[in-house]
Amino acid sequence: MEVCTLASGSSGNCTLVRCGDTCVLLDAGISARRITAGLRELGTEPPELSAILITHEHTDHISGLATLTKKLRVPIYASGATLRQLCYRIPFLEELVRPLEGGQGTQVGALWCQAFSTPHDAAGSQGYSLTGEGRKMALCTDLGFLAPEVLEGAAGAELLLAEANHDEEWVRSGPYPYYLKQRILGDFGHLSNETGAVLAQKAAEGGARAVVLAHLSQQNNTPARAYETVARHLRGAGVDPERDLTLAVAPRSEPGPLYRLEGDRTVRAFRRRGAGLC
Repeated sequence: MEVCTLASGSSGNCTLVRCGDTCVLLDAGISARRITAGLRELGTEPPELSAILITHEHTDHISGLATLTKKLRVPIYASGATLRQLCYRIPFLEELVRPLEGGQGTQVGALWCQAFSTPHDAAGSQGYSLTGEGRKMALCTDLGFLAPEVLEGAAGAELLLAEANHDEEWVRSGPYPYYLKQRILGDFGHLSNETGAVLAQKAAEGGARAVVLAHLSQQNNTPARAYETVARHLRGAGVDPERDLTLAVAPRSEPGPLYRLEGDRTVRAFRRRGAGLC
């Protein structure tokens, strides 16, 4: 199994998961042009996509969906509530949608795609774990708190995309209006670096070999701040982020490394085409 974030942050989110001939996108929150360019950089042509899994209907997760699916007619999976929101916005989408509720799973080619509900201020927000060839990854972002369904969905993942959206004090002391601060910090907002560190710790204790911090705020966080907060927490819990697992931060506006989950539970990171992997 191979995993690569094409973009991850408050301005756009999209991740490719590839297993054999099966290629799945998790969200399509950047332009179709950028998605196409990112896929081709990874050696995948857009018509090779097997499905698109949407976490929820916020713009930073669906902004490229209309253009992409108008050209490709690829199946779209999401919760029923999310799909209704998408069909309001994109009329031709109805023939492509496939309801997949939290707690349910479906086979897409070589990948078993399992949905789990997430606490976020959207119609039917959910995350996904994908399993193939005995390997598992999970996407856990856009979380107000660490709900039991999220922890269950992440359990056993060898690679976890874990939200580390903001530094709490930066939000509280920053220029955002009060209502927006309350939204971000509330139970249906986003995970702080500190809570994201707890998620990373639980993943590491469950056998994860790589944790990629994702969905960072451009205004209320930095990659260095997120990394240091999570690394410090892991060390305090007896997990060495340089020896026991790979800890990294997903780039906000460009493709990140390509992670390969291998049979011995090793996770290797490659710099896309330059590594000779694609």
